[in-house]
Amino acid sequence: MSETSSPIALLKLRQAAGIDASLQPPSLQTGRAVSLSTRIIADVRRALTERRLKPGDTLGTEKDIASHYDVSRIVARDALRSLEALGVVEIRMGKGGGARIAKGNPRLFAEALAIQLDLTGIGPAEVIDAQRAIECMAAELAAEHATTSDHATIRHLLDQAERAIGDRDAFTRLSRAFHFAVAEASHNRVLVVQLVSLDYVAWPMRNTTLTPAVARRVQDVHVQLANLIEMRDAAGARRLMDDHVKMIRARRVAERGKGSQTPDCC
Repeated sequence: MSETSSPIALLKLRQAAGIDASLQPPSLQTGRAVSLSTRIIADVRRALTERRLKPGDTLGTEKDIASHYDVSRIVARDALRSLEALGVVEIRMGKGGGARIAKGNPRLFAEALAIQLDLTGIGPAEVIDAQRAIECMAAELAAEHATTSDHATIRHLLDQAERAIGDRDAFTRLSRAFHFAVAEASHNRVLVVQLVSLDYVAWPMRNTTLTPAVARRVQDVHVQLANLIEMRDAAGARRLMDDHVKMIRARRVAERGKGSQTPDCC
C-alpha cells in the first residue's frame, strides 16, 4: 500500500484541508449533507492539483471515508458518486473494492461539453471560429512535431479518400479523420480534446451538398497540407489550414441558414 493509500490518503486530505477532528456527523438536513459532501470532493480535487494524489492511489471504501471525515456513510457515498461522475475516481465493489483515483481521460467529457454548447445556444459560426484557432495551431505544431508514423497515417487517409471521391458519405468520414490525424500529429492532447468537443457540434455526419468536383478540390487542399507538414513548413501549414477552415465556416453557416451556394470545404 502506497503512502497515499487509504487510510493515510484520507488523513492527509483532512489535515491539509484543516478539518476539525471533532467534526460531528451531519444532521438529516439535505443542505448540511451536501455541504459536507462538497468538502470531501474539494479536498480530493485539491490533493490532485497539489500532486498529493495520483492515478491509482486508493482512497478506501465508503466506510473508510465516512470514518476519517466523521460523517455518515450517506455523505461519503454522495461524495464518491460525484467524484465518479466527474471521472476523478473509479469505484470497485466487493472484496478489495473501494475508491481509487482514476487515470485521466480528457475525451470523456468532449460530448458533454458539446451538449452544453448546444444548450447555451452557441451557433456554428462561433464554434468554427474556435475550431479555426485550434486547427491552425494543430497544423503548425504537426509540421514541427509529426513523426514518420504520423506522416504514414495521414497519407493512408489521403489514399483512402482518393478512392472515395465519388462516395459522399465515405469521403466526409475520411475528411473528418484527416483533420483529426493532423491534430493528433501536433502531439498536443489539449488541442485534440478541444477539437473532439467542437466536432460534435460543427461536423455533419452527412454532407448533402458535397459533389465529386468539390471533393476533388478538398482532396487537393488536404494533399497540400500533408506536403507542408512533411516539409516541416509550420507557417505554410498554418496559413493553408486557416484558409481551409474559413471556407468550412462559410459553408456550415450557410447550411444552417438558407442552404445557399457556399465555398468548397469538407
